[in-house]
Amino acid sequence: MCSWCYAFNSSLTQLLKNLPSSIRIQYLLGGLAADTTEPMPIALQKNIQAIWRQIENTVPNIQFNFDFWKLNTPFRSTFPACRAILAARKQDSKFETKIIDAIQKAYYKHAKNPSLQTTLQECAIEVGLDLIKFLKDLDSMAIKNELQSEIKLSRNMGIRSYPSLSLLHNKQQFLIAIDYLNHQTMIDKINHILENFST
Repeated sequence: MCSWCYAFNSSLTQLLKNLPSSIRIQYLLGGLAADTTEPMPIALQKNIQAIWRQIENTVPNIQFNFDFWKLNTPFRSTFPACRAILAARKQDSKFETKIIDAIQKAYYKHAKNPSLQTTLQECAIEVGLDLIKFLKDLDSMAIKNELQSEIKLSRNMGIRSYPSLSLLHNKQQFLIAIDYLNHQTMIDKINHILENFST
């Protein structure tokens, strides 16, 4: 549910295609906003819409469906979507990126509210998850605990903004600057680290 993460998709896809085969990818959920049924304050709604416009003017081929703000009561609540990703991953790791993509498209393209279980349920069906198992896991204590563990880990890694990219190499952590327009700058930085910080 992070609009800049959505904007990063194209560059990230190219990055993943060109990474050295020795690198293992691990996604971490940052959490961002806990569960609430309180409507999002108008000022925050306007701020997020301004960010969407900024992204559209910055990152090629990214468009948002602003009907979202007319058709929904938005909540500042990203934890349900985070738990949906964990519930999908629990069924099979191959579902992780599929449901991320489905949630982002539901939100940003189809103006559906990703804070609602009905939207997350539609996404689960779309990607082929076992719906009964998904719904059972979605609000389970195990998934809630897993989310808190990932949030804690990301905080311990010093990650405070999203998206973030971090390379763990030879027991050292290197933050890689996000480039929304050119994946090659990130590849070059990663290769530089691999070549110059070897054991």
